[in-house]
Amino acid sequence: MVNEQKIWSLLKNIPDPEIPVISIVDLGVVRKVKISDTELHIDITPTYSGCPALQMMQDEIGKTLEKKGISRYKINTVLRPAWTTDWINIEAKKKLKEYGIAPPEKKVLCPQCNSRDVEVVSQFGSTACKALYKCNACLEPFDYFKCI
Repeated sequence: MVNEQKIWSLLKNIPDPEIPVISIVDLGVVRKVKISDTELHIDITPTYSGCPALQMMQDEIGKTLEKKGISRYKINTVLRPAWTTDWINIEAKKKLKEYGIAPPEKKVLCPQCNSRDVEVVSQFGSTACKALYKCNACLEPFDYFKCI
C-alpha cells in the first residue's frame, strides 16, 4: 500500500542534480504530495523559473516511482509562490557547509574556516543559484548559496 509518508521517503532519496549531498526534499523543491483515488500528484517548485535541472528532477522522480511499481502519477511544476532559500531545511544547510558550499544566511561565512572575512568574486557561481566567494583568512574560494 502506498501512502504519502512512503512517497516522501522515496523522494527524500533523490539527490539534487547540481548538489548531490542534499535531496530535492531537503532543498524544498518538493512542495506537496497528494494521493487521490486515481493518481499520485507531486508538486515541485524549481529554485529558479529557468532552472536547468528541472527536467532531471522530474525524470528522477518518475524513475523512482516506476521502480516501486507506481505508474499513475503526475508531476506538477508550481511557480507560485516562488521558491525561497527559507525552504531549505536545517539538515541540508549543515550538509551544504560540510560539502564546501556556504549555506544561505544573512552573513556569509567561509565553509572551510568559518571566517567572516570573505568577499564576492562573482555574483554567478557554478550554478545560477550560487555566487562565487573567496575567504581572505584561508584564501579558499567557495560557492555561496544565494538567499532568495
